[in-house]
Amino acid sequence: MGWLSDHINMIGFIGAVVILFLTIIIAVFYINKMKSERADGELTTHEWDGIREFSNNIPTGWLLTMLGVMIWAVWYILFGYPLNAYSQIGEYNEESRIYNQRFETIHANMDADKLREMGEQIFLVQCAQCHGLTAEGNDGTAQNLTRWGKVEGIIDTIKHGSAGLHVAGMDDPGIMPEGLLEEEKDIQAVAQYVMSEIVGDKTKTYDKELVEYGKEVYNDVGTCFTCHGDNGEGIEGVGPSLQVYGKTAFLNDVLEYGKKGNIGVMPSFKYLNLSEREIEALQSFIATKQEIQ
Repeated sequence: MGWLSDHINMIGFIGAVVILFLTIIIAVFYINKMKSERADGELTTHEWDGIREFSNNIPTGWLLTMLGVMIWAVWYILFGYPLNAYSQIGEYNEESRIYNQRFETIHANMDADKLREMGEQIFLVQCAQCHGLTAEGNDGTAQNLTRWGKVEGIIDTIKHGSAGLHVAGMDDPGIMPEGLLEEEKDIQAVAQYVMSEIVGDKTKTYDKELVEYGKEVYNDVGTCFTCHGDNGEGIEGVGPSLQVYGKTAFLNDVLEYGKKGNIGVMPSFKYLNLSEREIEALQSFIATKQEIQ
């Protein structure tokens, strides 16, 4: 039996044999006792439905076992685990940390094309199930990532609201209601202002007049600055920073904490222990995706 060469299998097998052996012995003992036992002990005054219980002391073995278990439990909680005990999760996290350090070193000088290819591979394995192969969100069942980090993404959020994005200082992520702005011009203006001035997107040219008007709308009482701050820096416990929208830091936050959206829940992907380079690669791939017309 080659499988017994593994010490874990051997320990499990020995334990199973011992349990089976003890079960047989105890079962035979009590069967024989049932045949010879006589109800001639002292009874208590407690009675239920004509049945009274024997006045027997708790067996010494039971008391010693219970005391031993209590002592072991206290030791286990205070000293045995998790401070000094082996942890598979701890081992996995340590191995992941070492691997990520090597990974960062190996891929430190990747060019933009290679970075995007890496991000595409991560996306197809981890994200495409919900967001689709084209990142358009599988007919509305998940966020359309082709609008990620773009004016269109800001417009979507303004029109449809946002739920469940992690905010520092909040145990229960907040909700941005839909319909805060109703006029199409206001929505377009704020979206352009956020991307141009707050996010600092230099890849596109924005309408200066619309951006200036968007700044005025953004700072109106009861609109955006109330939760996101005057400069989009975010307010702890109230609203997230808009300065990192569409950037690696924003993606890292979503991956770590997940997101409770209006149409479902995206779980946390923290367990993957993705390296900074991998998250950067994923961001690079998402940022280059274009909506299919």
